[in-house]
Amino acid sequence: MDQEEVFERRYRAVRSRDRRFDGQFYTAVSSTRIYCRPSCPAQTPKPENITFYSTSAAAHEHGYRACKRCLPEAAPGTPEWNTRQDLAGRAMRLIREGTMNDGGVEALSARLGYSSRHLHRTLSAELGAGPLALARAHRIHLARSLLVGTSLPITEIAFASGFSSVRQFNDTARSVLGAAPREIRQRAHRSAGIARESAEAGGSSGFTESSLVRPFGADSPPAQRLALRLALPVRDPFNAVALFTFLAERAIPGVEFTQLDGEALVYARTLRLAHGPAAIQVTATPASPGQARDDPAPSCLHWRLHLECELSAWADIPAAVAVARRLFDLDADPLAVGAALSTDPALAPLVARSPGLRIPGTADGPEYLIRAIVGQQISVAAARTHLSRLVDALGTEHASSFAGLSRLFPTAEQISAGVPAPPSRAAPPALDPERPLRLPARSITTVRTAAAALTSGALGVHQGADTRELHDQLTAMPGIGQWTASYLMLRVLGDPDVWMTGDVVLLTGAKKLGLLEPGLNKAAAHRTLESHARRWSPWRSYAAMHLWQTAATPPAHTHHVIPERTLQYENP
Repeated sequence: MDQEEVFERRYRAVRSRDRRFDGQFYTAVSSTRIYCRPSCPAQTPKPENITFYSTSAAAHEHGYRACKRCLPEAAPGTPEWNTRQDLAGRAMRLIREGTMNDGGVEALSARLGYSSRHLHRTLSAELGAGPLALARAHRIHLARSLLVGTSLPITEIAFASGFSSVRQFNDTARSVLGAAPREIRQRAHRSAGIARESAEAGGSSGFTESSLVRPFGADSPPAQRLALRLALPVRDPFNAVALFTFLAERAIPGVEFTQLDGEALVYARTLRLAHGPAAIQVTATPASPGQARDDPAPSCLHWRLHLECELSAWADIPAAVAVARRLFDLDADPLAVGAALSTDPALAPLVARSPGLRIPGTADGPEYLIRAIVGQQISVAAARTHLSRLVDALGTEHASSFAGLSRLFPTAEQISAGVPAPPSRAAPPALDPERPLRLPARSITTVRTAAAALTSGALGVHQGADTRELHDQLTAMPGIGQWTASYLMLRVLGDPDVWMTGDVVLLTGAKKLGLLEPGLNKAAAHRTLESHARRWSPWRSYAAMHLWQTAATPPAHTHHVIPERTLQYENP
């Protein structure tokens, strides 16, 4: 698609004030020197006055300020950083997690494995701004949300957002937002409708008026002394029931807690963040007051999500928000995915029946590597039992005000020290009935090998990892096969185009759809399905979610069919 066609498509989105494209690009207007989200309610500018940018930082770098009416920083995050597996996409995923807040460009470069000069050159060419400008844009957007929605002192907000000094915060606010932090807060207090306007325009990237700062007593555990409530913007449709159910089936008691009954869906878990232990709780409530939670049609469409955090330090706010957005795939573009998958007649009915299906993410890459190894070739329920025993034996106790949370998942170091090597075949001793893992010797060896690699730094499982390199590293380790490595790419890195050859549940779903001829042996069936799945690229991970859901759906189960018009989409 040439640049002229891209401009025309984006301008049509701006002219129609289409909220679906908020966060995917920014509209900078030369006559006002202001940039907006595509759905800004202001008068549509003339085409000759518009420049489109893929990041707000690029608009800042070219002298534009954020619109005070549409609050472009309040839009959901762009899905581009999840779909792009190149250096720019990996860098943006780490920037939004606050990687640069402690170590600057050097820390980001080291994590990605490139020189700072090469990183700056690549990001400037690809995104229109260097890493410092991109990080600054992320920090000021978070800071504005905190100013408007919380009573945190301005000094606390400055450091929580990642600024190195209050002066730097003040200068950046004046440059980017056109007002000092104190003015922004005073303006918000005079007009309580700012937060509501932001929510109506597509949500807030951070905090709403209902946000709260709860001080805890001096004798409270450190992780409970700082608490906030945040709004999590999400693009409709959002299949909350399917995603919360998936996480609930795999939740480890003490580390995770879920609630699927009642008026709201709840998922909570403990975390290890840069500045200490923490806990988060995500709550999904129907957007319409009278909406029934178990009605298949609304449950897939309109939900409001809120995040509650218990932190050891305000500086962990960016990381906590990033974890929540990653867990629930909140930066995805469900309409683009649905439109692409619907071109296959076999998948079109599934997309119509279950719009907004997301990829369930993970909170911690190293943790999930261990969980995936333990879960190889056993059922979900059996894996949960083994992991619960591991957590009870080696996990650290953690006090939380959230129901059901009591422990932290053990670190790689704790697993290396606490999981004994399997006994020798030549002279096997009596097995300890209290051992942390009661798995075959091969699986225990793989767990210990992976934990040692994580501890030494030889293996890095994080958001900035290169998908292909990490996949090759994992499959080179004895005991980790292609399926496990691919599953980790889907869950940990959120790669939208993963196909897990060898997954028997995918075969079950495909057979229900009539994609496989009867009588095919297993190997031939896997080859046939893998070949068919190529037409679903670059969204094969989402296709796999639909097949998994189909395999688990009883034959008598029926779905409400969403009108086809809700899936119409034109990607700019």
